[in-house]
Amino acid sequence: MAPSGTHRAKLAVTEAGLARKITELLQGAAFEILPAKDPQAAELWIVHLGPEAEARLSSVEEALRKGAAEEVFLVSETADPKVLMQAMRIGVKEFLPLPLDAAEFKAALERFKERKTQAPGKAADRRGSVVSVFGSKGGVGTTTIAVNLAVSLAQGQAGRQVALLDMNTLFGEIPLFLEIAPKFHWGEITKNIERLDAQFLQNTLTRHKTGIQVLPSPAYLNGHVRPTPEIMSRLLGLMRRIFDFVVIDAGQSTDDTSLKVLETSDLLMLVTILSLPCLANTNKLVRSLSDLGYVPKEKIRVILNRFHKRSEISIADAEAGIGKEIFWAIPNDYDTSMAAINSGKPLLNVAPGAAITKSLVELARALADPGAAAAAAKKKGLF
Repeated sequence: MAPSGTHRAKLAVTEAGLARKITELLQGAAFEILPAKDPQAAELWIVHLGPEAEARLSSVEEALRKGAAEEVFLVSETADPKVLMQAMRIGVKEFLPLPLDAAEFKAALERFKERKTQAPGKAADRRGSVVSVFGSKGGVGTTTIAVNLAVSLAQGQAGRQVALLDMNTLFGEIPLFLEIAPKFHWGEITKNIERLDAQFLQNTLTRHKTGIQVLPSPAYLNGHVRPTPEIMSRLLGLMRRIFDFVVIDAGQSTDDTSLKVLETSDLLMLVTILSLPCLANTNKLVRSLSDLGYVPKEKIRVILNRFHKRSEISIADAEAGIGKEIFWAIPNDYDTSMAAINSGKPLLNVAPGAAITKSLVELARALADPGAAAAAAKKKGLF
């Protein structure tokens, strides 16, 4: 029997050096290593996929079905998307490429422990907030705000679960902003919607080192089913139960699916800048979305991006023109924003002391703590 506070693990790894490394990492994380033929069920089974991938995956599927293992981690030399998808479908929790990165393996073990210690019903009881960031026109900084808002929310409180979803079909840029190379995107979900559950979703997401989980858009359309309003409603309903915040880079589209996303959101952050065409668009969007019943006015937060005090258009003029108060103003800082984008890092990493970074951090706090939002909004991030 495992000592109190430890977990039982088994290995299906024939390569001696790899088995030794995994054993050392498991023992360092307080795991008891059971012999392969031990009749006890393993809480964690670590399997080297090897060249006979199909046979190995069949064994894994049978072990999970019979309860011989509660969770399975796969380690493999291959990153074939077809193999990864099959592994996800049968219930594999973690897929770790070889050569094995010790830090990644330790992080996977920590996620395993978190799942084991999570109180029953905790995930089911969660109802996270869905926040859509929507541009009044192209080029107003929607992706910059969505990415850095998600990071600021995740960094603002230990244990806060934050997801970032990119709805910019074909032109999504979130992986570039975060310097990640996701193996999957929401196209996999649309093709496998009948399999969608918490486990499938978690295996589709890409974890960024800031703690946020990213679901990007496809880089191309060939072979990918476009998301329907029904698919997005189901996906966002599931994500609410897993995450405290789901931040959506909603782009500028107003097709049926995009409107369903906005309708499902708890808050719509409508991004604008101090230019007449953009403010005119903002006015049209506020009126259209509310009058047609998609988003009530009280759920719309107008976010003024690239603000500088010497603008020819005043805040008062802008508010009069759009018929709604500006909730937040983010200072203009082109150089810092571009430095972050071109380095593939969030603003908190590139320039934590910059005014633009502080403004986005305060915006995240205002969203996370509605009681403090009124006081914070008086400053509008800048005024």
